[in-house]
Amino acid sequence: MKIEIYIAQLLYRYQCVAVPGFGAFLTETQSAQLQESTNSFFPPKKSISFNAQLKNNDGLLANHVAQAEKTSYDYAVSAIQFEVFNWKKQLETQGVLTFKNIGTFRLNADAKMVFTAEESNNYLTSSFGLSPFVSPMVKRERFEKAVEAKTLVDESSTKPVLTLATEEEENRGHRYPFLRYAAIFVLGLGITSSVGYSIYQKQIENQTILVENSVQKKVQNKIQEATFFIESPIPTVTLSVTATAEKKVVAPLRYHIMAGAYRSEVNANKELNNLKKLGYEAKRIPENKNGLFPVVYGSYATFAAAQKAQQEIIENHNPDAWILIQTL
Repeated sequence: MKIEIYIAQLLYRYQCVAVPGFGAFLTETQSAQLQESTNSFFPPKKSISFNAQLKNNDGLLANHVAQAEKTSYDYAVSAIQFEVFNWKKQLETQGVLTFKNIGTFRLNADAKMVFTAEESNNYLTSSFGLSPFVSPMVKRERFEKAVEAKTLVDESSTKPVLTLATEEEENRGHRYPFLRYAAIFVLGLGITSSVGYSIYQKQIENQTILVENSVQKKVQNKIQEATFFIESPIPTVTLSVTATAEKKVVAPLRYHIMAGAYRSEVNANKELNNLKKLGYEAKRIPENKNGLFPVVYGSYATFAAAQKAQQEIIENHNPDAWILIQTL
């Protein structure tokens, strides 16, 4: 049985996946990253780490294996223990242990496990479909307009030509002097028209502002009159409100701390009474598919609350208590 496949499936949904007798895989969400040296962008992801100190059975992995393989919880626990035994043996003999899409274990000089996470797989479901990409370099160029002075040079000599008009053009100017005065008159007429048009536009704007202020003042007077002088006010309406009991939304209790599963219903009831005498909120849950009668210490809405209660039960009453995840 490839337990690492089920570990990878749970890493998408949970932050901690404990393998009894081996350790726990932990996930932490990282934000999007930019690698400036290569212009590479990486989407948000879950980084995976390993803690060899968390070896207790929280029931998460075993319950998932039991449901996936359609077998009993006890068989799933035994299968996990057998697989962990093979992992440790492979580490001792080969010095390396690889889990596909999760990471690689190696033994250091002190015979301690060193975990290296696999970076190619992203367990953050909100980043599904996002992949790293490299952006081309954005080049910023400054364009400057160069102005070059050009000098007309006579073809027959190196001296600059200072004459701007030909002899024919000069004679034409002397012949028709009225053309120059006509051009000056047209230019002056254009300037006068533009100045006059600007003054005309200014007068229109001033008149418009005066009209708007007058209209605005009348509107404000009407608003005040409507606000403070109501001739026929609407009669007050009295509504009778009947208090109704609020419906409280109760979260489903999906996490149950198991005390045991009994083939005899009489023994199950006996254990239930004993636990209630000890102060636990014990109860029986429906008979499972194997014909056993389960008894639980209590049921909880969140995994954190169930895990806290489980730790107290392990320390004070039953070291074999485990968590069943099931919606009843």
